[in-house]
Amino acid sequence: MKTIKILGTGCPKCNKLAKNAEAAVHELGLDCEIEKVTDINVIMAHGVIMTPALVIEDEVKVVGKVATTDEIKKLIA
Repeated sequence: MKTIKILGTGCPKCNKLAKNAEAAVHELGLDCEIEKVTDINVIMAHGVIMTPALVIEDEVKVVGKVATTDEIKKLIA
């Protein structure tokens, strides 16, 4: 099972990225764990200084923007 983390403080952009990630996983029919991380210390530990950020399998893939569902599907596959 892949682990996907949404790093952000809960702003509208962070929530949109989370929804896009959930949609991508659903459309691909994958079994993934999606975790929302709001702790600023954990976010910074990933080297992220601008949110939202998308982390797949502990690798930062997107920083500072809301990736579309299609973009996330390409990153997951």
